[in-house]
Amino acid sequence: MYLCYIDESGTPDLPGNTSHFILAGLSVPIWHWKDCDKIISVLKARYSLDNAEIHTAWMMRRCPEQRKIANFDALNYSQRRNHVEQFRKAELLRLQKSGNHKQYKQTKKNYKETEAYTHLTFEERKKFLIEVAGRVSRWGFARLFAECVDKVYFDPSRHSYSVGETAFDQIVSRFEQFLETADQNGRSPYGLLIHDNNQTVAKNHTRLMKHFHRDGTLWTRIRRIIETPLFVESELTSMVQIADLCAYALRRYLENNESELFDLIFQRADKRQRADKHGDIAVGIRHFTNSTCTCKICLAHRVV
Repeated sequence: MYLCYIDESGTPDLPGNTSHFILAGLSVPIWHWKDCDKIISVLKARYSLDNAEIHTAWMMRRCPEQRKIANFDALNYSQRRNHVEQFRKAELLRLQKSGNHKQYKQTKKNYKETEAYTHLTFEERKKFLIEVAGRVSRWGFARLFAECVDKVYFDPSRHSYSVGETAFDQIVSRFEQFLETADQNGRSPYGLLIHDNNQTVAKNHTRLMKHFHRDGTLWTRIRRIIETPLFVESELTSMVQIADLCAYALRRYLENNESELFDLIFQRADKRQRADKHGDIAVGIRHFTNSTCTCKICLAHRVV
């Protein structure tokens, strides 16, 4: 049996505030999931992130207050946390007194989302994420599936589903096709989808999965994926956090040409041998965009 951990990056809204929407699923055999979780836990402990969620987008944000603290890099982790906490308390009090409620609310949210990382410099946070991606790149048993939608080229009138629903249809279809060709003691294994919990997405994807089980996706019948997706809290499940890292890396490469994380996780894209047996096709990841795109995903996905 294979577990496929799913998360997203960007917004599926049209136009939304990102040019791309990414839905990514990282699949591992059930007999490897505990090993993977342990590897991530060891890396977290090394950076004093034992109970922290790997939320890549927030980890990759710079903390301007760190630059305002004298000799921040020379402080130990505890001292760094204390200094940042003091600075943030003072800033929130200042914003409260100023009467700027909108900025106060946004700043308070930013602080909450990044409080687990304040003891690490930006360079240390980036190094940690690269180490995690490097470990994932060496998981030869893992397969990465992703639909990367360039929303500029997505015409709702030509699709049966919305951006998010179309991406989910693609992930389910590719995971199903992988399961049908994977060999497990002479038999095709079964699979289960494990999704980051979001009330709106959970309801929609559960409805879609019931439809897929009954009528199939736009591309295939569903024979090997069991049940509807299992929705879990990402802060409690390391592997969903890794799916988040994968989705982030894909989006940042496509939108900003940032390749450091991308080049590592892209090694795990599900591949099939070309018909002429000269190399592989990265069938697991698709970039939905114009036909002339020459990004690494499109070049690896094309048959010719």
